[in-house]
Amino acid sequence: MSVKIISRAAWGAKPWDNDPRSDGPAQLAVTRLTEFFVHYDGAHHINATGYAIPRAIEAQHLAQGWAGIGYHFVVDQAGNIYEGRGWGRQGAHCPGHNVSGLGVQIAVGGDQEPSEAALAACRALYDEACRRAGRTLAKKGHRDGIATQCPGDILYAWVRAGMPAKGYTPPAGGAAPSGSTPARYRVTINGLSYGYGAHGDHVTRVGEALVAKGFGDAYKVGPGPKWTDADTEAYAAYQRSLGYTGADADGVPGQTSLRRLLSTLPGKAPAKAAPAFPGRDKFRPGANNRYVTMLGERLVAKGYGKHYRSGPGPRWTEADRKNVADYQRAQGWTGANADGYPGPQTWARLFA
Repeated sequence: MSVKIISRAAWGAKPWDNDPRSDGPAQLAVTRLTEFFVHYDGAHHINATGYAIPRAIEAQHLAQGWAGIGYHFVVDQAGNIYEGRGWGRQGAHCPGHNVSGLGVQIAVGGDQEPSEAALAACRALYDEACRRAGRTLAKKGHRDGIATQCPGDILYAWVRAGMPAKGYTPPAGGAAPSGSTPARYRVTINGLSYGYGAHGDHVTRVGEALVAKGFGDAYKVGPGPKWTDADTEAYAAYQRSLGYTGADADGVPGQTSLRRLLSTLPGKAPAKAAPAFPGRDKFRPGANNRYVTMLGERLVAKGYGKHYRSGPGPRWTEADRKNVADYQRAQGWTGANADGYPGPQTWARLFA
C-alpha cells in the first residue's frame, strides 16, 4: 500500500503554539531515528471519526502546554493517516525518546480492537520510516519507553509479534511510495537554511540551478524563493543522479551535493547593525517623524501590524501604540513594560 498522509492543513490543524508566528517544534532530521513507538488513546473506546480525531488530540495537547499535537502521525480505524509532527520535527510522545523515536497513535482505547486497515497503515508508516531513516527501526510500544499502560495489551501484543498486517506487502525499496510526504526538515549550511519552509534568494538560486541541469519536472510554478515539496522532489532527483540512495537522497541538501550543484557554498551576508534608538520623545501623541515610519514598517515585517488601517507612519497614532503593545506582550512583558510606547529594548529587539 502507498503511504498517503492527510496534511495538517487538510485536517485543519491550528498554528503551532496557537500562534501564527511560531516556528513550532524543533526541526529534526529523520536520519536520527532509531525507534518506532506505537501509542493508543487511553482507557476508553474512541467513537470519533475523521478529522475530529486529530483535532481532539491537538486540543488536549495544546491544553497541556505543548506546541501542538505531540505524535508524528495518527491513524484512524479507516486506515487514514493524519500528519502531526510529520517527518521533520521532534515529537512529544515519550520522554527520553522524542529525538530517537517516531511516535504513531492508533486511535483506539481500552480493549477496543484495532481494524486491519489501521494496522496496515501503521505498518506502512513503519516501513516508510525505516526507508527514510536508512536503517531498521526498533518496534516498540509506549510502555517500552516509560511506565504506562499504553498502547494497551492488544496493540502491545501486536508490536511484540512484529507488527504483522493482513493484505499488506512491505515495499521492496527504491523511490518513495506514491503519495508519501516528501522530507520536511531543514538544514543550515554556511549560515543559510535549506529544506521545507526555507526562504530567500538562495532558495531561488538552488531551484534555478536544478532546472538548468534538467531536474525541474516537479515544478508547476517557480522556483523559489520559498522551499516547497517541489524543491525537495527536484533536489532528490538530482541527488539520485549523483548516486545517492535512501536517506542520502531525501531531497534535503548536504554540503557536498550543494557545492556540486552551485560550484560554491553561498554564505549568509553579515547582519546589519540595528539603528540607534532615537529617543522616547519620537513616539508620543502628536509626533511626526521618520522614526515612526521605521518602527511601523518593522512591526509589519515582524507580523504585528493588524491595527493599521493605512500607513504605517510618519504620524504616531493609536494603531502604532496598539501594535507595539502586542509586540511587547509577545516578549513576555507586562504592565508598564507593555504599554505600547517603545523604549531602547523594544527598539533593539524589533531591529535585531
